[in-house]
Amino acid sequence: MTSQAPIDYDFDKQHIWHPYTSMTHALPTFGVVSAKGCELILDNGQALIDGTSSWWACVHGYGHPSILDAMQNQLNHLSHVMFGGITHHSAINLSKKLVAMTSENLTKVFLADSGSIAVEVAMKMALQYWQGRNQPNKQRILTVKHGYHGDTFAAMSVCDPEGGMHTMFGNAVTKQLFVDAPKTPFGEPLQDDDIQPMRRALVEHHQNIAAVIIEPIMQGAGGMRFYSADYLKALRTLCDEFNVLLILDEIATGFGRTGKLFAYQHADIQADLLCVGKALTGGYISLAATLCSDEVALGISQSPSGVFMHGPTFMGNPLACAAACASLDLIATNDWQVQVSQIEQQLKQELAGADQIAGVKALRVLGAVGVIEMENPVNTALLQQAFVDLGVWIRPFANLIYIMPPYCISASQLSQLTHAMKVVAKLAGEQTKQNNESSFISHG
Repeated sequence: MTSQAPIDYDFDKQHIWHPYTSMTHALPTFGVVSAKGCELILDNGQALIDGTSSWWACVHGYGHPSILDAMQNQLNHLSHVMFGGITHHSAINLSKKLVAMTSENLTKVFLADSGSIAVEVAMKMALQYWQGRNQPNKQRILTVKHGYHGDTFAAMSVCDPEGGMHTMFGNAVTKQLFVDAPKTPFGEPLQDDDIQPMRRALVEHHQNIAAVIIEPIMQGAGGMRFYSADYLKALRTLCDEFNVLLILDEIATGFGRTGKLFAYQHADIQADLLCVGKALTGGYISLAATLCSDEVALGISQSPSGVFMHGPTFMGNPLACAAACASLDLIATNDWQVQVSQIEQQLKQELAGADQIAGVKALRVLGAVGVIEMENPVNTALLQQAFVDLGVWIRPFANLIYIMPPYCISASQLSQLTHAMKVVAKLAGEQTKQNNESSFISHG
């Protein structure tokens, strides 16, 4: 292997933004030089078991030959070409796969370049649809609190308005409609009053609501919360009753993460618009998609402009589409159901009792997702170093210590992750206790 130059950490710290960090009080970074299977290799030679699938995307692990071969073959023929007035095999093949694997009403595919853009596209489609149906007053989006749908401006407008990451943008963000998030836990029948806030909002505002957007079954970055499939069923019924479109954001949950190919299948419902991304390419290159029904497409086509007003430069990028085709082929042949089921059972067994650790508020497991929720926000830098010292890559945020590992993870690798989660949860609880005692002494 060709030797690599040392990573210039000083330049990185002085000049390069990382996600959700400060340029004056930056969180520590760790240099990764290669990755294989479920492991990240640091520049000091240390191997870390990846518990996050690179933000929930790299479900097949790193360096998978099928995806690499597909991308190399595509590179040799056509790496990129504008999608305006041009089409190609990769985009067509990918769209065929998406139409075949999603609910039968979803027949039209818009190939975007990131999850946030897929959400923006879905929201724009919903607004433009109602223009084509002579109801241009339907301009608002209704959603639930604790949601997360991306960092661009339209996506920010439907993220949690109180505790979310985007509250500092104030009036620059469009004011949407919010109701309480579902409280009924996953696997339980819907509590009688759980859907009532949504019903009341639709009764009062349906004439101005274009769509409801929600993350099905699992709210991701808004709190890693799992809720009842019955809530989704009731929501679909309400959207039909009040003539409102339903957008399902499956960017985090799609392609097997919750134990179903798509999380909406837990509720046996159909979306009017569906957003997918992250695991779409297996995490090898950025790509997302928004699917819609014939009815939505017809309404948009009958709007005053007659066309849908969006077209990214890298829309339908051939290289990304080739990676996605290979990833979806692996989904179809890898028996992911068994992989995810085994991960879920092992998570339940090995994390059992973690909710008894001092400072832990709750423990949750669904599919290939394991969550330890702390009572207080954690010290990300402290916990990140502790995880690295334990030989794993787990990225905590807010008050959450969670993993969403690649489906191909071995039982021994997963055990190392769960062990590290419990060790670090205990550390976080002790740190909180020390901070509270110090605060009491200084103010007592």
